[in-house]
Amino acid sequence: MRRNFIIGILIVLAIFFIMKMGHSKKQAGSGAEVEVEAKAEAKVSSPLPESEIALNMALEIKTNNPEQAVEALDKVIADFPQTIEAEKAIITIADIYNKGQDTDMEKQALNRLIEQYPNSELKEKALDRVATINLDSFFSRAPTANSIIYEVQPGDSLYKIAKQYHTNVELIQKTNNLNSSLIKPGMKLKVITSVFSLFVSKTDCLMTLKADGELVKVYKIGIGRDNSTPVGQFKIVNRIISPVWYKTGAIVPAGSAENILGTRWLGLSEPGYGIHGTVDNQPIQQQKTQGCVRMMNDQVEELFVIVPVGTEIVIVD
Repeated sequence: MRRNFIIGILIVLAIFFIMKMGHSKKQAGSGAEVEVEAKAEAKVSSPLPESEIALNMALEIKTNNPEQAVEALDKVIADFPQTIEAEKAIITIADIYNKGQDTDMEKQALNRLIEQYPNSELKEKALDRVATINLDSFFSRAPTANSIIYEVQPGDSLYKIAKQYHTNVELIQKTNNLNSSLIKPGMKLKVITSVFSLFVSKTDCLMTLKADGELVKVYKIGIGRDNSTPVGQFKIVNRIISPVWYKTGAIVPAGSAENILGTRWLGLSEPGYGIHGTVDNQPIQQQKTQGCVRMMNDQVEELFVIVPVGTEIVIVD
């Protein structure tokens, strides 16, 4: 009897021990499952995409090894072409060439961004930098591919030279840092020989200046209300400093606060229309003119120096 009692107790203890072990294993299994799930979640919510990691690695070597950085940045562009990191990589390449004072390669990188990523938020920055490079080149005495060095001959005048090379007296003066129109035989002058053209997009309120078909600068402009700016192909037929405004029933002199033409006038082959400045301090990209193309005064003065009579301008909707 006593022996049977002891056996019974042992059986109960054995059952309890087996149940205890099973419960412990179940808990351990649940813990492993939680750990696997946590690892999977961590993998899904990785803090940085591969494109950003690659860009950051390239940026880390930019200061100490710019050439290697350019190669790494080019790989970012090739491997992740449809990402913001690709756009940032191109701008960074341009910055590297800028610090190395290689403006040709810098401009090449900037044009790459403009052409390949026309909707990029970085496009305006690239356009501004390209314009600065181009205008610095035009307005310096350093020889360029689109210029010649002309030696002044007896009987020459700036007007005669400008007419011969289809350019402006003002551009020759600015390029050669001349304070007057006086020149002497034997002087060497840089003369820009590019053929300039203008392209106006009414939808974007932008005007693009090109030299020999290549981008020089993009200007923000105003156009005519009620779609009154004409579309088509025109030419610049006259250039006037401090234009008088002949409005209906009145003549408004140059310099008047009521003269809406501002400081410069570039007349078009379409009678009554032209490119001019403004006396309005409001944002320029609006449809407020009577049909002309309107620019800020400092920008129309810059353009006035560059483009001669005969320059082609295309205006599209």
